[in-house]
Amino acid sequence: MDGLRLAVSWLTVFPVRGPRVDGKTGAQAITLAPLVGALVGATAAALLVGFGSVGMAPLLDGLLVVTVSALLTRGMHLDGLADTVDGLGCYGPPERALAVMRAGGAGPFAAVALVLTIGLQAASLAELDRSGRWGAVVLAAVTGRVAFAWCCRRGVPSARPDGLGALVAGTQPVWVPAVWTAVVLVAAVPVTPGRLWLGPVGVILATALVVALVHHTRRRFGGITGDVLGAACELSTTVVLVTCSLGT
Repeated sequence: MDGLRLAVSWLTVFPVRGPRVDGKTGAQAITLAPLVGALVGATAAALLVGFGSVGMAPLLDGLLVVTVSALLTRGMHLDGLADTVDGLGCYGPPERALAVMRAGGAGPFAAVALVLTIGLQAASLAELDRSGRWGAVVLAAVTGRVAFAWCCRRGVPSARPDGLGALVAGTQPVWVPAVWTAVVLVAAVPVTPGRLWLGPVGVILATALVVALVHHTRRRFGGITGDVLGAACELSTTVVLVTCSLGT
């Protein structure tokens, strides 16, 4: 339970008091993060239904849900995406890229990435609401948190000697993300009635993107950071939302 409590307090604003943070509980939190994704996704899906029931325009519904979801997660995944994109977009050795990421400012690459990500998520949520595919919202949020385990699988080092990446890098046996992905693939089948293949395809594409991101950041930065975890979460969430919204 310590790992689950830490995952909830770490990854959301829900008032759960987490235990003392150490390597063991950090590893457990990464393993159980998809459960937190289910909580965030269910909240987002309920809000989407609620906003739609009062007659709001679908795109406005989507933007509001993206906003609330960012608030529920303290915006840290979007922040991680912005920092990671800026780091990947700069010139120089890994030390230069890591310094850019640590600086915290949002450069042009970050701005474009955030606008595209928020826009794609909002538009996709609008389509999912219109078609009643609310389960896809939960699926996307869970898949986004499974990405943490892929980033932290054994053999992937931390790019820094300190920080979140150093705490959780390499803590997940490969079977952990593999099992979570298998579970999500099965759960993905019924979320897009009439086009049962869309959910699983979205999960597969999201997983492939995360694995490619980890490979690239390992070459560019020397490993993963906490920002890379946030970027992986947002990118995989977006891929699943967009894929599941096709053909609505």
